Amino acid sequence: MRIISKLLPASKMKLVISVVGVLVLVLFSGLVLFEATKAEVVISNNGDKQTVDTHINTVGELLNEVGIVVSEHDELSHAKDEAIKSGMTIDYKSAKQIKVTIDGNDHTYYTTADSVGDFFIEQDLSFAAHDVISHKTTDQTVDGLHIHIATAYQVTIHDGAKKRIVWTTGGSVFDLLNKNKIKLNDHDRIQPSVEEVVNENTAVSIVRVNKAIDEVNESVSYSTERQHDSTLNKGEEKVITQGKDGTVVKKYEVTTENGKEVSRELISEETKEASVNRVIAVGTKEPQAEQGLVTLASTSSGESRGIMQTSTGGKSLTMTASAFTSDCSGCSGYTATGINLSANPNMKVIAVDPNVIPLGSKVWIEGYGVAIAGDTGGAINGNRIDVHVPTKSDAFSWGVRTVQVEILDL
Repeated sequence: MRIISKLLPASKMKLVISVVGVLVLVLFSGLVLFEATKAEVVISNNGDKQTVDTHINTVGELLNEVGIVVSEHDELSHAKDEAIKSGMTIDYKSAKQIKVTIDGNDHTYYTTADSVGDFFIEQDLSFAAHDVISHKTTDQTVDGLHIHIATAYQVTIHDGAKKRIVWTTGGSVFDLLNKNKIKLNDHDRIQPSVEEVVNENTAVSIVRVNKAIDEVNESVSYSTERQHDSTLNKGEEKVITQGKDGTVVKKYEVTTENGKEVSRELISEETKEASVNRVIAVGTKEPQAEQGLVTLASTSSGESRGIMQTSTGGKSLTMTASAFTSDCSGCSGYTATGINLSANPNMKVIAVDPNVIPLGSKVWIEGYGVAIAGDTGGAINGNRIDVHVPTKSDAFSWGVRTVQVEILDL
């Protein structure tokens, strides 16, 4: 300036200073005007806000200027070609990639939702209460999030006599039982095995097996014992000891399946009280009678026997006596001599060996009375007879005994 002032006269120097001052003023005024005409815009980038003063014309150009690249799935509050206005707020959200695996099938989504629940609503994804989802609906979404979903299905469990329908998303039969708090006992049977993998067609069947000890007191019937007694007349009987049933304790292992008994096995047997035999004294004393007279001797069965005493006397035998009845399978009801016992069930008839007692003979049997020797039998040989009684129970009561037999009409 000093050089210029030296070169120029004072008047000219004043003019130059004036021009420079005007130029500076114009430049400053233009600068102020340029700044004053900028639009003020707020940009929200994924929640982070910044204020920008700009002369940019469109939203897209402004975002490019601040380094925001908008992709296909991103969310933008204004169209890219919309004109910039002062006071405008531009909201931008970048999309997050989320992978969803449903029952092993992968699906890829892009979302700007903040939570998993909002993402499901956005994508119209809905799931049942029993489905298993790896994340809560309140969890925040992040880029690269991987959500696993297993959809539930129903499986039928036949637990003993009960039927249960339960929900599951898979796993083994063992896992299914644990989830539903079903326990197996030592002897229970299950189909399929606990290691097998469950699917929609699986039906589980459990047979509840229980083993228990059952203790039973059983009665043991007494036997009847007959003893000869020479102090009693023939045909007389006297009870010496009354019989008494005994008791035996039997232990059984009882197996039940689903509450029903399927087996019973005897594992031990112990006599708690022994039975006492019934003892009967049977008279063997010969009765006294006058020669040539017929006397009647009363028997224990209420029968009377006629003893014909002659100069030669009757034939007396000691024999083994069993009992029979015409009411039996395969029996005709007729004796060897043609007597119809079916029509005469109370008739006194005995089966004999004809070589010992001739058929048709009239005989007296101790404890039975007077009878006719009217039948034979394959097992009736020698000193053996079979007495006829009306019923099977009478035959069982008679049993096999030793008796005195007298042939009344030789």
